[in-house]
Amino acid sequence: MRAALTLARRGLGRVFPNPAVGCLIVKEGIIVGRGWTQPGGRPHAETVALSMAGDRAKGAAAYVTLEPCSHHGKTAPCADALIGAGISRVVVAADDPDPRVDGAGLARLKAAGCDVTVGILEEEARALNAGFFSRMEKGRPLVTLKFATSLDGRIATASGESQWITGEAARRRGHLMRAETDAILIGIGTVLADDPALDCRLDGLADRSPIRIVLDRKLRLPLDSKLARTAGRIPLWIVTETDKNLGKINENGIEPIRVPDLDDLPAVMKILADKGLTRLLVEGGGKVHTSFLKAGLADRIAWFRSASLIGGDGKSVTDSLDIKSLTQSPRFRRRNILPLDEDVLETYERLD
Repeated sequence: MRAALTLARRGLGRVFPNPAVGCLIVKEGIIVGRGWTQPGGRPHAETVALSMAGDRAKGAAAYVTLEPCSHHGKTAPCADALIGAGISRVVVAADDPDPRVDGAGLARLKAAGCDVTVGILEEEARALNAGFFSRMEKGRPLVTLKFATSLDGRIATASGESQWITGEAARRRGHLMRAETDAILIGIGTVLADDPALDCRLDGLADRSPIRIVLDRKLRLPLDSKLARTAGRIPLWIVTETDKNLGKINENGIEPIRVPDLDDLPAVMKILADKGLTRLLVEGGGKVHTSFLKAGLADRIAWFRSASLIGGDGKSVTDSLDIKSLTQSPRFRRRNILPLDEDVLETYERLD
């Protein structure tokens, strides 16, 4: 199952609205088929693994990181495919919370006489597909805030200089995070200040660049910005309250998302979930980070911290959270610390 989870991870950032699933077909102790969810969510991991296994699937065991689907979509149900191939045992890491499945896949396998085991490495499987579970169970994508700061929590000097606070190893790790997410979100202030591209610039992973999303209340995005100029190659969505300049936006291949109130972040997150997004990386700046924290929408924090100090006059990673008592503070649990040359990446998970 751990090997199947490793396979599943290959699909992160490429398969939404589907989950990233891995599957191994094992017969007499030998792996005869393996697969993971392909870009766009089709074909499913089980279909790929069964295709590799061929006739050797008969009487074999299938290890699947998520309950095989039981509904007809663009393809036939994976539960039926496993049954039809003669799989005798199915080991599943986690149930599928999609209401179209939700136990029906397991029931179909059992009814066909398959020996079914559920819950092997379930915690790891749920963590891997936390975005999919969030979309199904909370109606919004999993939100990770990405901070890149000095030791004292500053994202720029008083004059706005920020490139580069962290070193090359940390920046490469940040690009890997982009490759494993569905979309990156920033505010228009960051666009105007830094003119970022928000693509993935790791060798061999340029095609893994996620959707770029800009919160732009008054539609101030410059059409000569890097984001606008690359909208035909990498999708760009603009969340805005205005109809002004929508014609020019559409002409440049940018997709506008009109909302009545940009400050209603839960409603914005629901819209993004309805569009299929499961994993959202929020790269800032400080006002945007603060808005997500105050709205209780920050599920995780990925904090890149450099071994440097900027001082109190530098720009803080967040604005005021209006906290009057420590009991009001958003609380997180540190899950990991990763040294990156002179920098460090600390990952945190919200305490519910």
